[in-house]
Amino acid sequence: MKRAVQADIGLALVAIIWGTGYIAISWALDGSLPPLYLLAVRFIIAFALLALILNKKLRAITKEMLIAGLVSGFLLFAAFALQTLGLLYTSVSNNAFITAVNVVIVPFLYWILSRQRPDLFSFSACFITLAGIALLSLDGVNAVNKGDLLTLGCAFLFACHIVAIGHYTRKHDPALLTLLQLGFAGLFSTAGSWVLESPPETISIKAAGSVLYLAVFSTLICFLLQTICQKYSTSTKTAIILCSEALFGSLFAVMLLSEKLTVQMVMGATLIFVAVIIAETKLSFLTPFYRDRQEGKDA
Repeated sequence: MKRAVQADIGLALVAIIWGTGYIAISWALDGSLPPLYLLAVRFIIAFALLALILNKKLRAITKEMLIAGLVSGFLLFAAFALQTLGLLYTSVSNNAFITAVNVVIVPFLYWILSRQRPDLFSFSACFITLAGIALLSLDGVNAVNKGDLLTLGCAFLFACHIVAIGHYTRKHDPALLTLLQLGFAGLFSTAGSWVLESPPETISIKAAGSVLYLAVFSTLICFLLQTICQKYSTSTKTAIILCSEALFGSLFAVMLLSEKLTVQMVMGATLIFVAVIIAETKLSFLTPFYRDRQEGKDA
């Protein structure tokens, strides 16, 4: 199996795990955990575990790698922070949809920075993905508010993070880069929590279990997988695959939270599936069909 295909399968696994993360986050926040405190704990636990795993490689960290970790870690923290602040002023559905706008921003950012124009299939897949996420997330159209603008900033920062990781993984060890970005994201989250929040007086067992799940699976495993897989995939394709987390989030909400499955959700899921197929295959499977038709006409 080609590395590019393995990378895309790995990114799909990231999207599936992040889909379950919506439920874990809701359980953790219901346990009275402040948002930035939650981010700080999940990033620090993930950093500590990965540091134990990579302890023999830590001497290989260079100044350039530290800078790469600082940049990607700050983008990661800032994106999550704006997303959390946006939730204070807008609906969860609007927040989820606007965050997913990063799938459209990524190819243009990549174009500006690399001067390599993504092909028509990539552009088409991005906008089809956005339409699918709109069907999954939005329930009516509301006036734009402060929360929507904050979330749009979050989408831009997530797009910057994806492009930055795509750039840095071609120069640095993906595992060490993941370690550094998690560490810096944890430091920024801790500082923000100290300034803006008060630590919780008690933490329920359910909330603690949710934080542990988020730290190990949604943070450590997912960001390590994303960083490694992006070494063998494009930033645009990465954005499209990762945005399918909205699809998996909806599916898990139906299965575990007893939310209602609607025709609109099925339509949105179908569009996202079509977009992934376009991005993966560039519709190359249609070439024999058109060739056979043309040969039939010529005969």
